[in-house]
Amino acid sequence: MPIKKSAKKELRKNIKRHIRNKRIKDNLKSLIKKSRKAIEAKDNQAKELVARTLKVLDKAAQKGIIKKNTRDRKKSRLHQRLNKTSKA
Repeated sequence: MPIKKSAKKELRKNIKRHIRNKRIKDNLKSLIKKSRKAIEAKDNQAKELVARTLKVLDKAAQKGIIKKNTRDRKKSRLHQRLNKTSKA
């Protein structure tokens, strides 16, 4: 446990940030899973769901929760899946 006042405050801040970041990451992971399932099921709303997922990915990378390369990779793979099913 921290002893100094500033260290205690920093610990509180870290805990708050951790909770916020975890919530955003969990939401992102569930959106990606839903998007993949919708694409595989050839659902009509798959395009809208993918668009919403891409928006959340962009925001998470902008806030520094995920890295930009991770965002780009996930966006690319989602687009590839979506395009593959729309062509077939």
